[in-house]
Amino acid sequence: MSKIEISEVKLTEEEIQAAVDVLRSGNLRQNGQCDAFEREFASMVGADHALTCANGTASLHLAYMSFLKPGDEVLVPSFTFLATGSMVAMSGGRPVFCDIDPQTLLIDLGDAEKRVTERTRAIAPVHLFGNPVDADAVAEFAARHNLIVVWDAAQAHGASWANRDVGSFGDFVCYSFYPSKNMFVGEGGMICTNNPEYDQKMRLLRSHGESGKYLHTVLGFNYRMTDVEAAIGRRQLLRLDQMLARRRANAQVLSAGLESIPGLRAQKTTRQGVHAWHQYCLVVDGDQFGCSRDGLAERLKQRGVGSGVHYPRGLHQQPVFEQLYGPLSLPVTEKTAETILALPVHHGLTVDDARAVVEAVRQCRG
Repeated sequence: MSKIEISEVKLTEEEIQAAVDVLRSGNLRQNGQCDAFEREFASMVGADHALTCANGTASLHLAYMSFLKPGDEVLVPSFTFLATGSMVAMSGGRPVFCDIDPQTLLIDLGDAEKRVTERTRAIAPVHLFGNPVDADAVAEFAARHNLIVVWDAAQAHGASWANRDVGSFGDFVCYSFYPSKNMFVGEGGMICTNNPEYDQKMRLLRSHGESGKYLHTVLGFNYRMTDVEAAIGRRQLLRLDQMLARRRANAQVLSAGLESIPGLRAQKTTRQGVHAWHQYCLVVDGDQFGCSRDGLAERLKQRGVGSGVHYPRGLHQQPVFEQLYGPLSLPVTEKTAETILALPVHHGLTVDDARAVVEAVRQCRG
């Protein structure tokens, strides 16, 4: 069997040509391609506004900077990428880490409830691996505690909840276009919002607080996307449905083939959710399966199948946050970090490749 990688990044000829056309034009900075990308992305997800930016981390930073005040707290699931929490701290707030549901691997609102204080200002649910969070439950939670919602959709391009694209919910929805994502332009990000005031504030923050040429009314950053990246993104929008269909077909093959194997439990898709399958993740029970998570990863590697660990520790276990906020116990997050493994599911795989992954996993038992 030829090697099956955990991820694959390939631009089409049309996407390459779009980038070349911009390079030849000389208009490399944020310009008309970014404007068009914003309009087209907002239309796709059903948001009133969309804002391009430099990367997914910048999208979160711009969102948090739009409303956080020093000392404000934001409820953040601990099982996610660093930026969901670190950008709270970089905006003057404090991330309050919450445990996750063991089935969906998404924020446990019951645990979050226990961590609400008079300083809690927002909640940042993460559509982890493309699995949409229960938007109705989050909306009810946020309304009850008067919270702003910052959705981290960095891995959830094309995911939906109750027949609505996840980009249409909440105060802020933050995306990444990093090379491993369902949509990729190199580096790049997008923030969707239905609030015109937030949109305007983020546009100022994105470009040094500049309201006119050399006229700066607030402190800001250089978080602009380039037209080269936006041109690629516009072309990728045209094939996002195709890429998602391939990922979902591969995930269906993996689920059907793996569900009967003792010791393996796949991430559960949320009720009313349509998963985008940025990653296909399993929790491995070493006693039942016959080897540990790390043992399975090594055996798969020997059979030419790549895998990955996302994530090997919760945010509350990261040294920087332990130093800032002290030790914290989140049992589900900690157990998940010790046992989770991602298998190849990307749109570069064929259904036969997905079947080969299933067979390789079967061969690794015992």
